[in-house]
Amino acid sequence: MGSATSELPSQRTPLADAAETGLKIVVVGGFGVGKTTLVRSVSEIRPLNTEEVMTQAGQGVDETAGVERKTTTTVAFDFGRISLNDRMVLYLFGAPGQERFWFLWDRLFSGTLGAVVLVDTRRMEDSWYAIDRLEHHKTPFVVAVNRFDDDNRFSLEEIRQALALGAHVPMIDCDARLRSSGKEVLIALVDHLYAMALSQERSQ
Repeated sequence: MGSATSELPSQRTPLADAAETGLKIVVVGGFGVGKTTLVRSVSEIRPLNTEEVMTQAGQGVDETAGVERKTTTTVAFDFGRISLNDRMVLYLFGAPGQERFWFLWDRLFSGTLGAVVLVDTRRMEDSWYAIDRLEHHKTPFVVAVNRFDDDNRFSLEEIRQALALGAHVPMIDCDARLRSSGKEVLIALVDHLYAMALSQERSQ
């Protein structure tokens, strides 16, 4: 994935005493798109993950085209936490990307206020299932395009068209390895949720 390194904080931050609003956020997307990397890079606590070394048992089951260098895979979910300010905390759950673990997704979506769909332009079709399930659950989401190795083959508008996304769905470029970039994705989601809440309030 190139030479960039994650911007890890030198000291993990304890939860602020003033924290009063916790939001559950799910990060979804295809196999090998960078979900574990995103949760790990932004989490202010040591993230819980269920990554296991890939074995021959997954050959012919997990589609690895485009991610041949991947050696581990998430078999349950990743969990991390990030405080956006003194009062608002996001609890992050990264869903496994392989089709054989999709049965876990509906449970992860329970109680979720919003989601991030992480997209790899090398395997955009892997994002369709995630988008379909979120729309089925009526879960608000943003789309973050993980630009592996500065990949700019497709513009955000071209990706929007390929994924058949409406103009109301926010899209943003990111590098899942960088804490600052991952945080911008989460802020975009929170802004989207806030705008939706205001719109609903005004319509009542």
